[in-house]
Amino acid sequence: MSALQDRLLPTLTHLLFDWLEVDDLLSRPRYADHDRAGLEDLLGAAGAIAAQHFEPANRVIDDQEPAFEDGRVVLPRETHDAWAAYVETGFLSAAHDEADGGLQLPRTVDFATKVVLGSASVGLVPGMLTEANASLLLAHGSPTQREVFALRELSGEWSGTMCLSESQAGSSLSDITTRAVPDGEGSEDDPLGPRYRITGNKMWISAAEHDLTDNIVHLVLAKVPGPDGVVDPSTRGISLFVVPKVLVEPDGALGERNDVTLIGLNHKLGWRGTPNTALAFGDGGHTPRGSAGAIGYRIGEPGQGLRQMFHMMNAARIEIGLAASALGYAGFSASLDYARERRQGRPVTRTGKDATAPQVALVDHADVRRMLLAQKAYAEGGIALGLYAARLLDEQATGTPDEAAEATQVLEVLTPVVKSWPSEWCLEANSLAIQVMGGSGYTRDFPVEQYWRDNRLNMIHEGTHGIQALDLLGRKVTQEGGALLAALGRRVEATVALAREAGLGEEAAAVDDAWAEAVATARSGWATGDPADALPNATLFLQGFGHVVVAWVWLDVAARAGSPGDLAALRYVVRYELPKTTAWFTVVADREPLCRDLDASLL
Repeated sequence: MSALQDRLLPTLTHLLFDWLEVDDLLSRPRYADHDRAGLEDLLGAAGAIAAQHFEPANRVIDDQEPAFEDGRVVLPRETHDAWAAYVETGFLSAAHDEADGGLQLPRTVDFATKVVLGSASVGLVPGMLTEANASLLLAHGSPTQREVFALRELSGEWSGTMCLSESQAGSSLSDITTRAVPDGEGSEDDPLGPRYRITGNKMWISAAEHDLTDNIVHLVLAKVPGPDGVVDPSTRGISLFVVPKVLVEPDGALGERNDVTLIGLNHKLGWRGTPNTALAFGDGGHTPRGSAGAIGYRIGEPGQGLRQMFHMMNAARIEIGLAASALGYAGFSASLDYARERRQGRPVTRTGKDATAPQVALVDHADVRRMLLAQKAYAEGGIALGLYAARLLDEQATGTPDEAAEATQVLEVLTPVVKSWPSEWCLEANSLAIQVMGGSGYTRDFPVEQYWRDNRLNMIHEGTHGIQALDLLGRKVTQEGGALLAALGRRVEATVALAREAGLGEEAAAVDDAWAEAVATARSGWATGDPADALPNATLFLQGFGHVVVAWVWLDVAARAGSPGDLAALRYVVRYELPKTTAWFTVVADREPLCRDLDASLL
């Protein structure tokens, strides 16, 4: 086991069992075959794979980017070895039904294993999208689509992607131009689903071309023209299609190459181990079955594509937040080790510095401790937040109807925060790791500069920071007449009461006041009822709301299971971070129009 995993695994075990009480889940029928010892062994197995395959490969895949050779994208040998270990140990399918090849692992524990592997190398294998792709097909696909595509993805035989964005559309999915038309007579009766011909280009697709698996299953959003040939310009016209790289028979046997063509590899700042691509569907590079267009099979009913895709994206957004947190933790661990070993400077006393005294470790300087404590608060707070969201997924799946309904409400309002807050503040943690290490941190001799580069993606993909802010303030806080916000508020109130009983009165009061300010800010922002007034400063609301949520999470951890380290992190968040929220909230509450009304020529 590596030093990183030796530090991370006890942290995860503490959060899972001392705070989230995952043991209680094991009495439920779905998880009855598991016990605590087995779950801890599984975390240990993830740590072993991380130390043996992921950590040693992390710099290799950064230096050896995916290459296009002889008509295919080639990945380093280390990636193949890590993928094989990941699949063979069962982590890819772990949370799924035993009947589908899974372990019926609680999502809370499943996501903890992802933190372990992500801390070692976040960009190594395309597991996240493959598992999410299969989950969508299991939820919305036909029995044949589930059998042929989803189960082969969960076994690791095939991998999967999602294809949403286009170069001219980006996040504005109503503007996509990819088209799907029925593939002639009998197309509705294809055993694999209603068969269409897909034409168009997609951009920013992770792991859309590689040599890890024999087939890649693309999930493609496209618009279907109506009977009059007119395409609905809104998202209501979007359907979702399974478009395999290699065509398959109804029994899963591979056939000829589909008309899906790689038209570019994107060369990225970080996360270089995962190929990022542009694809052309139906450009004539291949002409399967003698006709133009890639062959795709519609999933479910027409016009449901965006709703179906969000089934995949919402789970992916939790994983993005955890990936950001894992990178934040990796940087924290590396800089903490460095600060303990590196000796520099001397302590300042009332009489000044004694130049003859021995140098002290960096960690003995108060400002260095501040930066390390900030990293701990951001990274472990982000991990705790993500695991809390995963615990809500378990409540959705196995709780009583009332428990599942409340979990759904809380998860809805938390998801933008779970994705975005760690993406911003664990990036800051990585920046602080570089700062702690000084010039050494800025060099490629140490891993922290790569952690920063890898983490910078997380504010962009799976819904940018600004989009998450619009979702939070524009939809979630007002949804169901404010019921989602109220459901979360009840949990905050319960934690505040518990913390007061635990002797954390000052911290409880600070969180209680900050929550009240967050709710009041949302109301003030929407006072006119006009989105043009409320939403220009949505990102500031997301920042402030996220800080309040993470302060609540730390308060809950400290009140229920607080170790001395938990209490220090809580104290840091309350004293150093929560005061920032008033400045952000003031701009939102005042409905500051500067950025909305600014003449762009002044920029």
